[in-house]
Amino acid sequence: MTHKAYLLGMLLVLPPTLPALAVNPAGYGSAGGEFNIKISRVPANELKAAKDLQSPFEATPEILAEGKEIFLGRGGCISCHGAEGKGDGAAAKNLPIQPRNFTNPKFNKYRTPGEMMWVLKNGSMGQTGRVPGTGMLPVVQPKGFISEVDGWKVLLYERSLGEAK
Repeated sequence: MTHKAYLLGMLLVLPPTLPALAVNPAGYGSAGGEFNIKISRVPANELKAAKDLQSPFEATPEILAEGKEIFLGRGGCISCHGAEGKGDGAAAKNLPIQPRNFTNPKFNKYRTPGEMMWVLKNGSMGQTGRVPGTGMLPVVQPKGFISEVDGWKVLLYERSLGEAK
């Protein structure tokens, strides 16, 4: 078998790719490149429903403490987002785009809790074609491993990190 035939054969067994972006975001493919917070990771046909989702909880000190415990523990969020939610966790250096920095106060202006829940349920694998896959896997059931109740508590905690103290 020729080298060319071998390479062609390898291409045929690779998984199909998601729609390519016209231009990769700054930092894509290297650590430290958080993607544009103004662009939603929710597909357009699901965006309105996602934005309309509301948390069943208020961000009370008790709920935020539970969210933090899940974030730092069984939710696994700390691995990529770091202990302080800055997107600098140990696994962040292995991802093509820096994980979300929840301490950025502008993030809460652009992304709703419902959009965040959509990402917790579905991950961010380039479904919109506008945002490349980021490495964010689904963590909320049925695709993930924590309950939706826990997911709401985590995202309320995450959002609290970007609020003025």
